[in-house]
Amino acid sequence: MVDLKSGQALSLWQKSMLEQVRGSDPDLTVRQLAILLTVYLDPPPHTVRGLASHLNVTKPVITRALDTMGIMGLVARRRDERDRRNVLIQRTVKGSEYLERLGDLVVEQAREIG
Repeated sequence: MVDLKSGQALSLWQKSMLEQVRGSDPDLTVRQLAILLTVYLDPPPHTVRGLASHLNVTKPVITRALDTMGIMGLVARRRDERDRRNVLIQRTVKGSEYLERLGDLVVEQAREIG
């Protein structure tokens, strides 16, 4: 377990986000990043309705974020064959690589604080 003071945690977040902005990967909004992390870290299946409920936002908010992240190739969507009303959110190789780089960046910044 890492023992950080709030100022250190904020510094870690700031340095990580600065490196993210300076890098070549696309910048994501906090909402988009929360959605992406949920899709990749929480067990599937993920639906628009489920993500909206989990993040306490409306379905159109999730749809707009997914539209943008879909264009970036970070997630994909497909109809649920068992219930055609549902749209399943799927992980992509590009999205996995994006989050792996982000995780590595956070670890690198944490080492500098420690």
